[in-house]
Amino acid sequence: MRFSSLGSGSRGNATLVEKGDTCVMVDCGFSLRETVRRLARLGKRPEDLTAILVTHEHSDHLGGVGLFAGKYAVPVWATEGTAVSLARDKVPAPRLFAPGEPFAIGELEIHPFPVSHDAREPAQFVFSDGQRRLGLLTDTGNISAEIEWVLRGCDALLLECNHDPGMLADGRYPAWLKQRVAGDFGHLSNEQAAAFLRRTDTARLQHVVAMHLSEQNNCPSLAVRALSAALGCTMDWIGVADQRNGLAWRELG
Repeated sequence: MRFSSLGSGSRGNATLVEKGDTCVMVDCGFSLRETVRRLARLGKRPEDLTAILVTHEHSDHLGGVGLFAGKYAVPVWATEGTAVSLARDKVPAPRLFAPGEPFAIGELEIHPFPVSHDAREPAQFVFSDGQRRLGLLTDTGNISAEIEWVLRGCDALLLECNHDPGMLADGRYPAWLKQRVAGDFGHLSNEQAAAFLRRTDTARLQHVVAMHLSEQNNCPSLAVRALSAALGCTMDWIGVADQRNGLAWRELG
């Protein structure tokens, strides 16, 4: 099993998870042309995709799904709540999943779980090939006991580090937006992500990647420093999926 990112941040998100002939894309927040270009950068074509999983309806995750799925006939999966917004964006009728109920696409077993975000029915995922587990957690304002339970013992974690609290507090966002980002239905800070790593079972971890960094309220060095301190590892062991370049393929061995 391997994974990569087309890009991660407030201007667009898409993550690839692949096992054998199965390749799923989580979200598609880029234009059709940009998505195709970024796939090519990772050695993939639109025809290689087995499915698109949608985490929630915000435009940086959903914006490109309709055109891409329609043009290339890629099945779309979403929660019932998210599907309401998909219909407005003229996305072909999605296949539904429910948080907490695992399902399979090809060679991947997918465990969706609910998160705390200001969307209709948001979800994130754990992917498994039967031997290794990859946890994806972004777009949540807090980490519940259920999330901690689902993500225990993963072999890789793609973990939101959206903002540095100090940079957010001192930044140019209006007060209401600062409250939204830092609130229980917003985004995880570097410190929240690091605190989670200190609490969870990290014995099997092969990869940790910081995701969804704010270009206004964070910087990679702060996110990496927080996560490496939590794990007691060198800073160069922590990966970062950024907005422009995403993340190159990483293998789970």
